[in-house]
Amino acid sequence: MNQLPLTTRSLGSTGLRLTEIAFGAASIGNLYRAATDDEASDAVERAYERGIRYFDTAPHYGLGLSERRLGRALAGYPRHEYVISTKVGRLLTPNPQPTPRDTDGFDVPGDLLRVWDFSRDGVRRSLDDSLLRLGTDHVEIVYAHDPDQFRAGAARDALEALAELRAQGVVRAIGVGTNSVDELSDLFRDGLLDVAMLAGRYTLLENGGLRTVLEPALAAGAGIVVVGVYNTGLLSTAWPASDARYDYGQAPPDLIARARQLAVVCERHGTTLPEAAIAFALLHPAVSSVAIGMRSAEQVDSNVGRYEHAVPNELWADLVDAQLIEPAAAGLG
Repeated sequence: MNQLPLTTRSLGSTGLRLTEIAFGAASIGNLYRAATDDEASDAVERAYERGIRYFDTAPHYGLGLSERRLGRALAGYPRHEYVISTKVGRLLTPNPQPTPRDTDGFDVPGDLLRVWDFSRDGVRRSLDDSLLRLGTDHVEIVYAHDPDQFRAGAARDALEALAELRAQGVVRAIGVGTNSVDELSDLFRDGLLDVAMLAGRYTLLENGGLRTVLEPALAAGAGIVVVGVYNTGLLSTAWPASDARYDYGQAPPDLIARARQLAVVCERHGTTLPEAAIAFALLHPAVSSVAIGMRSAEQVDSNVGRYEHAVPNELWADLVDAQLIEPAAAGLG
């Protein structure tokens, strides 16, 4: 199979280029249910075969399992050909009272604890530990992971430490990974971010991050990596089911109804809801990549196929006319 990379986009002014689709590695950290080592390596290898060259992980994902599996699967490929991002803010420490299963959504033994730490020493220790698990001497991008869930000011603390590492050439780009839009505009305004990884707040269903995140990023010459384009399930099928999930819980009826309105317009243009969800995120010039969780080789093929589907421009105009997306999001306002 052809191993040429997919289309790439620049990541702000960092000099990095990311493939428009990224491999989100939370699933190979056994998010919600277990995958075997072979399934995980097959998924990463298929992603590489299909042209994906940006891979995102974190210590949080499976208490380090995602990083270990990703590092092993990528070890056979030339290191200069792909980009890895990982995250800091949660140190992994021995659990004095181990549990049979992790209590934070991953199907792994609870033999480690996540400890919040966005301090300078914590950031450096976290990155060192990640490099060991990944089996590499560097990663290109490091995000402060969910600092808003810890305390006010945590993002700035982490970014100060990460800026030192960037200045030393240890990493190429620094940012924040979050599902909150509250602090990002200020961080972009103050020139602290090369990139933000925004989860679930800029999708075909939910355009809220447009004014608060994407436009400030573009003004700052920074980049956005969009995550959660399917809103954790609601937009992942051609017709949203009545028990579809949204933001990790049961989707409320009004959002299911809105997603079905979107699906009807998509079908009229020969496009499915998940195909449109990926294409929509890539419309905005601030977006450098869309990271999608992929557990298996089959899921890789499905998502790359959706990405490669040609979505007609007329779809966006119709969605604007139906007041289902903002005109500016479609480049029409």
